[in-house]
Amino acid sequence: MSLHAFVDESRRNNTYLLAAVLVDPGDLARTRKALRRLLFPGQRKLHFKKEKTDRRKLIVSRLVSIGATVHIYTGNCSAGEEIARQECLIALIDDLVDLDTRRLVLDSREERNLHDAQTIRTTLGKRPSHSKITYEHLESWHDELLWIPDVVAWCHGAGGDWARRVRSLVAKETVVDNWSR
Repeated sequence: MSLHAFVDESRRNNTYLLAAVLVDPGDLARTRKALRRLLFPGQRKLHFKKEKTDRRKLIVSRLVSIGATVHIYTGNCSAGEEIARQECLIALIDDLVDLDTRRLVLDSREERNLHDAQTIRTTLGKRPSHSKITYEHLESWHDELLWIPDVVAWCHGAGGDWARRVRSLVAKETVVDNWSR
């Protein structure tokens, strides 16, 4: 089964979180439609950080009812946020190759997308015959599926009750071993 992965990030203090929702191609349209129903009239996208607490609880509850499989990668930002991101991205790419993922969509970070592209090419270059992954960066209003990792990364990073609320969505958590820097 080929999968599609949609990726966003969050940062809490010195911890960088990269979240990827994995979606079967047969579930793409249904999931996007369910996510669009969460928007207020005139709203283009969900950005969890900007939502009020009661609305956040509603959004998380709906995401849990939609169901999703999310992998979270965490790294230490002591050597810099970009280094932590790229190390998390390497771990994600290795997992995506093993899962036969065909499409990777990352939330755009504008000029910093070049760092991701270089890391992805380098990482895939180590296993070219095993990978059929295509990747792109999109603004989060271009694909609703980017909202899921935004919500889950934020909640997971917040800890406490917020992490508990999304626990059923988190299928895997990987701590990238860069803590000794």
